[in-house]
Amino acid sequence: MVTVQEARKLIHENCGSSKIEEIPLIKSCGLVLAEEVYAPIDTPPFDQSAMDGYAFSFDDWDKHADFKVTGEVQAGNYLSQELIPNQAVRIFTGAALPMGTDTVVMQEKVVLNDSYIRVEDDKIIKGSNVRLRASQTKKDTVVLNKNHLLTPASISFLAGIGIEKVKIFSPPTISIIVTGKELIKPGQAIEDGKIYESNSFGLIAALEQLNITPVSVDWVDDDEEQIRKIISNWLQSDILILTGGVSVGDYDFVSSALEKCGVKKIFHKVKQKPGKPFYFGKFKDTLVFGLPGNPASVLTCFYEYVVNAVSSFTLKKYYEKLMMPLANSYTKKPGLTYFLKGISNSENVSILPHQESYMMDSYAQANCLIELEEGEENFSQGEIVPVLKFI
Repeated sequence: MVTVQEARKLIHENCGSSKIEEIPLIKSCGLVLAEEVYAPIDTPPFDQSAMDGYAFSFDDWDKHADFKVTGEVQAGNYLSQELIPNQAVRIFTGAALPMGTDTVVMQEKVVLNDSYIRVEDDKIIKGSNVRLRASQTKKDTVVLNKNHLLTPASISFLAGIGIEKVKIFSPPTISIIVTGKELIKPGQAIEDGKIYESNSFGLIAALEQLNITPVSVDWVDDDEEQIRKIISNWLQSDILILTGGVSVGDYDFVSSALEKCGVKKIFHKVKQKPGKPFYFGKFKDTLVFGLPGNPASVLTCFYEYVVNAVSSFTLKKYYEKLMMPLANSYTKKPGLTYFLKGISNSENVSILPHQESYMMDSYAQANCLIELEEGEENFSQGEIVPVLKFI
């Protein structure tokens, strides 16, 4: 068996290079930029009004004289003629300032008399209420750096400067294979000797939280030949995840089926609880994870190991690792790293009951995993421990 730290190191060393693809901007939320983005235009692309009002030349303004209103500029239109002194135009928010104007007075600060206005704003200065050309971004300058995480705000920003597509580090293609003769799908009538299959539901949901949809999900009996055939179908995926059948029982065929498919075993079994039979291997560039069948083991191995492999493709940090004090004490057997379901708040983290690998009621309440190191036995209230927050 390898230690938890050795397992993490081996997975990290065997992860491949990120892949870059160009995708529509609208589909890029939650992904990471693979190159710098340059502004294709000045933004705003022209001097524009910041409000509804009247545009005029500040230097030509005689505070004792009225302006003659000679036209109107709506947002989206452009007035090509240049204004002369003592002329103004009615202008609306977002509209381009006509030549010969540099200042906008809000409509509430004027007195309108037929086609003339008098400005009654003692605080107005040159350039008031005007958004200057390139005041946000200047053409050909870097506006977002490589490795920027694309958010709704950054996507709106890029659309606003005319960007239609972006190059990102593409998420890996992931396939899931669920093994187990005893499994039936929710919605079916329960039978003697059968249990409801939940691992695919947990994995699919966890991947969707990472903005990843598996390319395939297959269910297979505890039959070595069937398992081998399905494995061979999906070894072109970037990541292949199997659940169940990785221990050493008479009907645990995953390890031998992987070997027959040409998968190179990197390690099998980790000094941890839950999830000791955890398997990691590689076929060419495909990463293969064999997760134990108990549902708590599946999710724990996913959060602690598989997510890091996904990050190697997307260059995105998904979950936060913190150091927090325990709210309650705990005693375990030495020799294994324990991953315990917990609830953290702003002050500490509590270890939940029902830690057995088949029990999911406590996992349903948990928002983190608490890591208790291999060599220690007794953990006291207030002791600082690593915590992986996944919600």
